[in-house]
Amino acid sequence: MSTQPELFTWEFATDPYPAYAWLREHAPVHRTRLPSGVEAWLVTRYADARQALADQRLSKNPAHHDEPAHAKGKTGIPGERKAELMTHLLNIDPPDHTRLRRLVSKAFTPRVVAEFAPRVQELTDRLIDGFAEKGEADLIHEFAFPLPIYAICDMLGVPREDQDDFRDWAGMMIRHGGGPRGGVARSVKKMRSYLAELIHRKREEPGDDLISGLIRASDHGEHLTENEAAAMAFILLFAGFETTVNLIGNGVYALLRNPEQRERLQDSLAAGETRGVTPGPAAGSPLLATAVEELLRYDGPVELATWRFATEPLTIGGQRIAAGDPVLVVLAAANRDPERFDEPDTLDLSRRDNQHLGYGHGIHYCLGAPLARLEGQTALATLLRRLPDLRLAGDPADLRWRGGLIMRGLRTLPVEFAPRQI
Repeated sequence: MSTQPELFTWEFATDPYPAYAWLREHAPVHRTRLPSGVEAWLVTRYADARQALADQRLSKNPAHHDEPAHAKGKTGIPGERKAELMTHLLNIDPPDHTRLRRLVSKAFTPRVVAEFAPRVQELTDRLIDGFAEKGEADLIHEFAFPLPIYAICDMLGVPREDQDDFRDWAGMMIRHGGGPRGGVARSVKKMRSYLAELIHRKREEPGDDLISGLIRASDHGEHLTENEAAAMAFILLFAGFETTVNLIGNGVYALLRNPEQRERLQDSLAAGETRGVTPGPAAGSPLLATAVEELLRYDGPVELATWRFATEPLTIGGQRIAAGDPVLVVLAAANRDPERFDEPDTLDLSRRDNQHLGYGHGIHYCLGAPLARLEGQTALATLLRRLPDLRLAGDPADLRWRGGLIMRGLRTLPVEFAPRQI
């Protein structure tokens, strides 16, 4: 590719990696006009990306943007400003970020997440039961999408009878323009109303869940406004489900396109079972944990890190960036940088030294990473064990990737397999 590639077209969405390779080589910190009309810097090399993610001069607060674009809803989550859901972890800096993150981080420790493992396994099996007898499924809509929704709803304390409403609102949010005009903002507004009501209910009758925990912390002198509590619940849901939908969808797709790697993982899972290991997320397979990390690196769920804004003039990768300029770190490009990874375009499930940036880096490192890893490991292991002959139905060229700037995920993933009796 000798001339500068076109960015953000449908062809680019299908396979952005050749374009990112060009940018890394020729324009590693590149100013471009986004489809929304906003101009931003794209950072594509691993070393620059890692530096930018941890640079305190790059603020998450949209107030630092030098254009009124954010006020028009062009640089955040659609509808979040109108619904008064702005004060969440993706939009704030220390000290507020430090305070809010400390409040919620207790819910995502490896110990707490490990206790949640049986519930994730139960949800995974129930969803596979729903299509195993048919011999075919759309793995996005019937599996990858509902699994993290129900899991995060359980964690937040959303009653089971309300979880299908959440599923509908979340479905609208990830269509990224595929639904009715204004549908995302309407769904965000409905979710906001519901969360306000749920917070009131949990004040009266607290439970052993994340929203009750936030209220308890607030009542014990940690100041948490109701808007902050609702925004926190909202961003945990928003950030906690779409990333996992894409991790599972992109991961299964990568395994189906790389049959020798998928076979290695299946053999490793089978060996774990024959050794009598109790089925759990890793199911006795030493390969499963490194496999999920490699899938996160190879074609991860988050293509670009969320918005950052320069609070003062600074230099990244030799490029001067003015105060107020938006900066987007391209995780997908950094994770395939040959300066950092050997044979970066090759899927190698046993890859060691895999310090990918799939969950970010620095103080905004993804809080829910332990839960996403658990869900990814459980989903992939259970699918491959229960449906070992899983195969793609149809031509890969017919698959469509969802539009939208930050996330990378398939709209559908049709698969076939021999029907199983439940």
